Amino acid sequence: MPHLTRTTRGAASTEVRIGFGVPGFAHPLVAPVEWAELARPGTPLKWVVLNVANGPGERPDPHCLEAAGRLRNAGVRVLGHLDTMYGARPFGELISDAHRYLDWYLVDGFRLDRCPSGRAALPEVRRTVTTLRALVDDAHIVLGHGTHPHPGYAETSDELVTFAGPWSDYRWSQVAEWTADHPPERFCHLVHGVPRGHLDEALRIARWQGASTIYFTDRVDGAGARDPWESLPGYWDDIVSRVGTGVSE
Repeated sequence: MPHLTRTTRGAASTEVRIGFGVPGFAHPLVAPVEWAELARPGTPLKWVVLNVANGPGERPDPHCLEAAGRLRNAGVRVLGHLDTMYGARPFGELISDAHRYLDWYLVDGFRLDRCPSGRAALPEVRRTVTTLRALVDDAHIVLGHGTHPHPGYAETSDELVTFAGPWSDYRWSQVAEWTADHPPERFCHLVHGVPRGHLDEALRIARWQGASTIYFTDRVDGAGARDPWESLPGYWDDIVSRVGTGVSE
């Protein structure tokens, strides 16, 4: 398999301790079970994205504030969702949304979704990230490329989402060579449509490719379908137990 072609990386990555990065559930009134599960003690969470309305919304939402507060009280990072529109979103709009997230929900950092990945956009992304870090002490910044970007982005953020897509692509995916220069804590994989019977294989791929943050779901993305990230996977308890044990492959 292509994801097993790098012997050196694989040998170093079998001891990777996996944790979850949750890309964002539906509104707490629509998905109360999901938000409650995230606050359950012992769940190996690294961060959870709060996406109120493709951003912070127009006014504070008490239900989102309550959900975010429960997670932060449990020691879980809550990140605001900022849509960069692949670099088309004006800098001022992004920073304005960031201020709303901070004022209304006291977030611990941000995930820049649909982040550009080319070298030409790197200076503007750096400018945005530098400004965000000035707003929040110890801000955790995740760049949501969904693919392997130019290596310079790794010096700008805390984590890069280097895969976001379906299981049919993930199981044959390949890792960029430059990622071997960085620890697994710097990379995240988000995969939908993962069948229960392939969870072990999916976890092996993440470890071999050197990604310690993951979110796998059996929900699928399709025409007219809901966002696959809006609800818990049907095997949530199963994957929590597998990841929580820190089992190596």
